[in-house]
Amino acid sequence: MTMFKKATLNKALPWMLIVGGVIGLICSFVITNDKLQLAENPHFIPSCNLNPVISCGSVMASKQGSAFGFPNPWIGLAAFAVLVTIGVGILAGAKFKRWFWLGLEAGIVFGLLFAFWLLFESIYRIRALCPYCLAVDVVVITLFWYVSLYNIQEKYIVLRGKWAQLAAFARKHHLDILLAWFIVLIVLILQHFWYYYGKYL
Repeated sequence: MTMFKKATLNKALPWMLIVGGVIGLICSFVITNDKLQLAENPHFIPSCNLNPVISCGSVMASKQGSAFGFPNPWIGLAAFAVLVTIGVGILAGAKFKRWFWLGLEAGIVFGLLFAFWLLFESIYRIRALCPYCLAVDVVVITLFWYVSLYNIQEKYIVLRGKWAQLAAFARKHHLDILLAWFIVLIVLILQHFWYYYGKYL
């Protein structure tokens, strides 16, 4: 990665954390609010219940919607608040040690795996999608990608041999890879729900 790109990532990362964290907080708050209203009134219909596929209510009412015994968006409220705080701290001049960045990496890897599990369950088990959850997926994937690239760039994650070559390729084509990632997910979603959307195309 050239010095220009390195400087660009250093400047962009805190803003990514802040903007992504704010988006995640808003989505988590909306889902939490709707889930509370659904708990109080089983007949409550969330505003994002648009059709048989885009149906937040179906996702919220599922057992997967409370994977750890409490509503999943509670995790988002805490996690995204932390990301915003980290981003603001970096802008304010805070410097974090290697163990901190590795801890953030571990946390965001957990978030990525959890988001993928929920997406899989939504598509293939619940057979319904929540647009706010999809927005969170976009945020989590993007932040995972660039936090990981930053940790590799700063040598917090040390790679050697072919892994180092692969990392160099990823840094050079970071946006292409990210877009390809999203395209694959979109294709999987459209392929599974083609029975509904195909008739409109």
